[in-house]
Amino acid sequence: MLGREEKKKPVYVINGFLDSGKTDFYRYTMMQPYFQTKGLTLLIVCEEGENDYDETLLKKTNTVKAVFEDPEAFTPSALMALESEHDPERVLIEWNGMWPFRDFKLPKAWRLEQQITVIDTQTFAMYFTNMKSLLSDQLRNSDLILFNRADGMEELPNFKRNVKAVNQKAEIIFEGKDGEIDVTLDEDLPYDLQADPIGLNNFGFGNFYLDALEHVDRYLGKRVRFKGMVMKPGGIPKGCFVPGRFVMTCCAQDIQVLGFACEYSGTAGLADKEWVEVTARVEKRFVEAYEGEGPFLVAESVEKTEPPKTEIIDFSNPDE
Repeated sequence: MLGREEKKKPVYVINGFLDSGKTDFYRYTMMQPYFQTKGLTLLIVCEEGENDYDETLLKKTNTVKAVFEDPEAFTPSALMALESEHDPERVLIEWNGMWPFRDFKLPKAWRLEQQITVIDTQTFAMYFTNMKSLLSDQLRNSDLILFNRADGMEELPNFKRNVKAVNQKAEIIFEGKDGEIDVTLDEDLPYDLQADPIGLNNFGFGNFYLDALEHVDRYLGKRVRFKGMVMKPGGIPKGCFVPGRFVMTCCAQDIQVLGFACEYSGTAGLADKEWVEVTARVEKRFVEAYEGEGPFLVAESVEKTEPPKTEIIDFSNPDE
């Protein structure tokens, strides 16, 4: 019908490094009753590890598998050829973790419905240190980040903070052999929640920002003190500014700004990009950027100051 938008094919993508558990996750999902719907499933595998999809499973779940061994062969035209051949109802893609996810491209007739990253907790620190750019590519736009094999790992709170620095909106789950592991960050925060005010150095500010987004209630009424750069982005309420910090999540080309809106009577007298030391009380208010209520600062004092020794926060260096 003229003017009617054609329904796009839903695509579900799972990524992660070799032997992280991607295939196990998809095999389990394919066997669940909620997945048993009408129509054919096209499973595209870009990396074959020790585990594979046996023919019995594929037949039982009405799934056809296609394999790509070369990233240059993974093109929208090649995917549309599979579309024409099989006419699937849905598409599952197991992406190769060594292929840059920024090169991932779908046909216009397909839509990315969900992206999941699976991580082997035992090897996360190694990949985060040595392949941070590739790992950040996987994490950046994922809806769900699943850490498996997390039993006995004391670094889980740090791992969660590392991931939150890259992707603040993703759901993060840690799983051990007996199921989900609760990761509580209170005792592992790099500052004293009972201090008044709570002093935040570079690393502390980054952790405060990420933790307050997720657990704003634990900060309500508390006072914080930190250095920040004055920013006045468009759309910010009148009489407010953002005392923010630049954060490097993987490399110099991947720097983002962290900061909460701050109400201050002297905002008009602040110059953009000048450094200030802020003492503020934490409240919870509706903020359009949060699409709901979230952390909001009410300044008690704002003093001009010198820039910190290190202006860009690096989450890999907790000593700053």
